[in-house]
Amino acid sequence: MKRYLITGASRGIGRAIAEKLAADDAMLLLHGRDTVALAQTCKSVEPHCAKVVLLVHDLAKPSALSDLIAEAGKEPIDLLVNNAGVAVVKPFTEITTIEWEQTVGVNITAPFMLTQHFAPRMPPGSSVVNILSIAARTGFPNWSAYCMSKFAVEGFSQSVREELRDRKIRVINVYPAATDTNIWDHIEGDWPRGKMISPEEVASAVAYALSRPTDVTLENITLSSLVGNL
Repeated sequence: MKRYLITGASRGIGRAIAEKLAADDAMLLLHGRDTVALAQTCKSVEPHCAKVVLLVHDLAKPSALSDLIAEAGKEPIDLLVNNAGVAVVKPFTEITTIEWEQTVGVNITAPFMLTQHFAPRMPPGSSVVNILSIAARTGFPNWSAYCMSKFAVEGFSQSVREELRDRKIRVINVYPAATDTNIWDHIEGDWPRGKMISPEEVASAVAYALSRPTDVTLENITLSSLVGNL
């Protein structure tokens, strides 16, 4: 039975990926911070997969990362999806130390620690998927903390890809443009959510990349809206 670990699976892209990858031969280890929302994801995927394990943790806390790793168990996983993320959107002069540290903890330290722990135990043919952003390649005003974190994981994952290549483990980076998720509920401004790409489109791209033969890798997938960056 395949074991898939997906962070940030409560809603949005993470939930869409969980729903897309649910299968009779798969165990889904689903992480989230919102217990109620994560339970809704579980209810959606449980009829379609072998088993679901819920991992409720705040990845901004190092102790929570250790607890998540312990709860995931000692068996190898076949897929790690680093999707959980936070976005602080404000002028860089107004970012608090707490907001900066939370961004680093969730967006950088969590993918690092999870990849460092699980990748050495992955069998050949496994994959690490990093849900990055076009903000991993381009800076946007008022998004300095978010861009910083995505640029950091971009560099980290490129290096890890080369380290894992001989072990036949794929590292797949996904760069969505603005995606219509709940993250926008907490960001000030009038955002054209109707013009954004959907979480399901991102999930479909991930599923397609994973469906390729194990000796083939779609290393970098950029998803954009025809209306441009929003």
